[in-house]
Amino acid sequence: MSDWLGLTGRNAVITGAGGGIGKAVALELAANGVHCNVLDRASELVEKTVAEITSKGGQATGFVCDVTNEAEVTSVASEIKNCNILVNAAGLVRPGALADLKTSEWEDLLKVNLTGYFLMARSFTPNLVSSGNGAMVHIASISSTNPQGSSGAYSVSKAGVVIMSKQLAFELGSQGVRSNTVSPGLVRTPMTEAYYQVGDVAQRRDAAVPIGRVAKPDDIADVVTFLVSDRARYITGADLIADGGFSQTLMSSVPRPGFGD
Repeated sequence: MSDWLGLTGRNAVITGAGGGIGKAVALELAANGVHCNVLDRASELVEKTVAEITSKGGQATGFVCDVTNEAEVTSVASEIKNCNILVNAAGLVRPGALADLKTSEWEDLLKVNLTGYFLMARSFTPNLVSSGNGAMVHIASISSTNPQGSSGAYSVSKAGVVIMSKQLAFELGSQGVRSNTVSPGLVRTPMTEAYYQVGDVAQRRDAAVPIGRVAKPDDIADVVTFLVSDRARYITGADLIADGGFSQTLMSSVPRPGFGD
């Protein structure tokens, strides 16, 4: 069988790869012949992801790295000599209305969801440029354009990720580097699992999605894998929505007598 995605032999760096979307991305890329550099701030999670990849015949190297720590990011970037792919998937969500949010809470979330993505992109740009076919994918969210209330700076941070990616696409396109975002809708991950354990929340969320279910991390990983592959070689500066149609349901929530109500 041919290597349809053209990923065999490439080298990827994935943040937040200890769980959730980041881990799913690492597993999927490894299954497609990519050497995965697994980054997470929790050493035990790094070890588990690396072990799972290698147990399936894939190649992986683990790094304990807090993406909000510039020195740690710089150190990891200096150790990884060849890199074709960067996937920013580390993420944080915290409750709170903006009017009540402490400055420290605002800054903590932006450090992970936006500044951390910037530090990774900046540190690995020289590596991606020298590869001749570099690709970045940053995990954003449909909340970047549909504000998610009572979630602190989450929507703000994801809006920042989208425009940062577009700027990177503009600035780095002539140097052979593409930059795109994937905006998931509802995804059941370790970070959100607590929500699904409350009453009938899981069933109600499934019912809210037109295709009938909330996404799994694997669903998002497949989209990321396509975007970093040669099959997406003419796509840059895009924000690919992967939400099962959920963001298209707004107008259907408006009462309209005579139109199916």
